[in-house]
Formats: sequence, C-alpha cells, structure tokens
Amino acid sequence: MRVLITGHNGYIGSVLAPFIAAAGHRVVGLDTYLFEDCNLGTDTAAIESWRCDVRDVPASDLAGFDAIVHLAALSNDPLGNVNPACTYDINHLASVRLARLAKEAGVPRFLFASSCSLYGVAGDALLTEDAAFNPITAYGESKVRVEQDVAPLADERFSPTFLRNATAYGVSPRLRADIVVNNLVGVAYTTGDVLIQSDGTPWRPLVHIEDIARAFLAVLEAPREAVHNEAFNVGRTEENYRVRDLARMVQEIVPGSRVRYAEGGGPDPRCYRVDCGKLARTLPQFQPQWTARTGMQELHEAFKRHGVTREQFLGDRFLRIKHILKLQAEGRLDASLRWTDAPRTVTAEVAS
Repeated sequence: MRVLITGHNGYIGSVLAPFIAAAGHRVVGLDTYLFEDCNLGTDTAAIESWRCDVRDVPASDLAGFDAIVHLAALSNDPLGNVNPACTYDINHLASVRLARLAKEAGVPRFLFASSCSLYGVAGDALLTEDAAFNPITAYGESKVRVEQDVAPLADERFSPTFLRNATAYGVSPRLRADIVVNNLVGVAYTTGDVLIQSDGTPWRPLVHIEDIARAFLAVLEAPREAVHNEAFNVGRTEENYRVRDLARMVQEIVPGSRVRYAEGGGPDPRCYRVDCGKLARTLPQFQPQWTARTGMQELHEAFKRHGVTREQFLGDRFLRIKHILKLQAEGRLDASLRWTDAPRTVTAEVAS
C-alpha cells in the first residue's frame, strides 16, 4: 500500500513510519517539523517526506494514496491549554478537513490517532469503546470532535478507523519528557527523585509507542469490514496503573531513586481505565510486546547510554511546551504555530 503518515517526524511518528515501511508499504511522511531538533540519538530510517503544515495540504497531493495515517496534532494537555483555539484549529478542524479532502481524492482508508484522554474523568470503571466521553482538556475535546465529525463521512468509498491510544511511553528519536512514564523515569535518573505531580491515585492506561505502531499496522492490513468506521482502545487491558504504582516500579528500576510527592500536588481529575479487549478480539494479529516495566527499563538504559542530564531532560529539547515557547521567543513561530521563516508549501525531501 502507498501510505501517507502525517506527523511522521514526531514522538510516535518517528517510530511508526519506519515500522510501517519495514512491513513492506510505501510510506510518505508529512510534517511541519516543529520538533526536528528535539533528538535523542539519531534516526534509523529515511523515508520520502513533505515539509508542510497539515492545515495547508491540498487535495491534489492526496491522490494516489491507499491510506492516510493521521498522527499530526498538538499532543498533550498542557500544550493544548496554552492556546486552546490553536489546538482546535490544528487537532480538530485540520483533521476533519484532511479527512474530507482524502475522501474527495479517493483515498479509501483513513486511520485517525485518537486518544483515551477523550474519556477524561471516569473514575475506577473499566471503559469499553461504548463509554461516554467526558474530556476536560482542549486536547481531549478535540479528539471527541474529530471522531464525531469524521464518522459520518464513512461510506462504501471511504473507511475511517479511530485508534484511541492509551498514554504512550518508550524511547523515540523525538523523545518527549512530558508523558507520565517517560517523565517518572527521566526525573528519577537525572535527579534521584521519582517525582509524583499529583496525589498518585489517578489511573492511566499505558501503551508503548512500538505497540501503537503494531496496532496501526494491524488495522492498515485488516479486512475493510473488520475495521470500517470502528473505534478501538489501543493498549492492553492489564496495563492500567495508578500513578503511585508506576512510581514504585520506577524506584525498583532506577538505582538509588526514591518516591517523592511534589509540593502542592493534589488529585488529578483526569482518571480513566480502559478495556482493550475489542482490538484483541477483532485483530488477533495485533500482538503487543511491551509492558510498563520493560518500557521503563528501556528508557533507563537509553538515558544512561546518551548521558542525559537533568538540564537536558527538563529543558526545551524534550518538553514540548518549552520548545514551542522557545521558538516563539526567537520569532520563528507565530501565535498560530506557523513558521515565520519558511514557505508554507509542500516540498519533497528525504528525511535523515
């Protein structure tokens, strides 16, 4: 298949794109490259890529693709809260526009990277895909709106699938320090503290980025009727943890570290557990390989191997919000997160 992957240069995309290519598909990436300087190590694969804002891609450039994997988004709650209007513009409106253009261009498959954050405040119940949406952030709300607006586009010519990823973790060439497992391990390694920002009680479903890639590949290669206009929680049902239990696990993995609660850290209303049984039943070829513990070990080894320091880990390379604010302070990004020093056109290049 010829597959366009938006956001291929991001945290998940820089792992997912080469994974899909390695399975034998012809991959083209599309990215605005906000985080191309946020490297941990070097990329291992080169694919054809277009330097383009997803808000600007024309329908003519979508013709000839068999599928679009849509990852591109402002991808965390704090970043989304800095500029909610921009979050909706990119995550919601641009995503729906892309789906409509894909249908117009005759692209038969559209795989959308949704998120379990759309469940929002859900307590201790184990949620299936039929659970009510209760998002409390601009990021979570944007995912709800895309699903609601894209699902009605489904017909015999256009088949969307919504992959509701659990909270991602794991090593990536475009590492993020602002997601729970990565943050707990990184802060523990660089400071000695397994620092819990809340009271430790919230539930988080977890999934390694390589297993996210496996899920997208399984959906991409699945019979159309099995995944047509369906939503799937992506992860493993047994990989739901309270944050305090994750912290204890990190303490066991990072020598000399100790659990500490941040001053003033109270309850986090974002709390949800998810049931991933539907994906396992529908696509038994999806076989996740990672657990939170093995992912923590991978992260710890990577931080040691690259000699990551506290200043690096908590600086503007790995914290998305700090990086965006730095680019804006330098005058390179405007308030709408568009580049000020580059043309807004599609240009083909080979990613390094």
